[in-house]
Amino acid sequence: MSEYRRLYRKGGWYFFTVITYNREKILTQPANITRLRHVFHLVKDNYPFYIDGIVILSDHIHCIWRLPVEDDNFSIRWKLIKRYFSIGVNTPVTERGEKKIWQRRFWEHLLRNEKDWQAHMDYIHYNPVKHGYVKSPKDWHHGSFHSAVKRGLYEEDWGASEPCSIQGMDFE
Repeated sequence: MSEYRRLYRKGGWYFFTVITYNREKILTQPANITRLRHVFHLVKDNYPFYIDGIVILSDHIHCIWRLPVEDDNFSIRWKLIKRYFSIGVNTPVTERGEKKIWQRRFWEHLLRNEKDWQAHMDYIHYNPVKHGYVKSPKDWHHGSFHSAVKRGLYEEDWGASEPCSIQGMDFE
């Protein structure tokens, strides 16, 4: 049995990677993008959090969340996001009776400081380029890059080549 322990910190900034079951390429289907947006809003209404950055690729999601100062329970949020997304999706189930949509677990990293936050934001926004879906982050529309440009965090032409800040990072 794994001895992995999650690090819970009230008001923490976290980077997450969430992957589909067997890396099935389902997330960027238009109906599933709509479903994900709805589910995120539904969960945020009951368990608030702020999304600093997000990218949705066909078989995984990367994102950074900022939790409320009095709250550290990111696990309940992911549990509900996965559960609500799965409702109404017709798919086979595992021997445990779970729908074959998501990997059972997710990966999280507590961001230590602004430099760590920036590197993970860069990783998120460069990810579609890394996977060969587009030549520039501005060409990917299933994420927060355009919003980050509007907030002044990036220039629109950022990411045409791999940023130095993410060299060697791999959270796939």
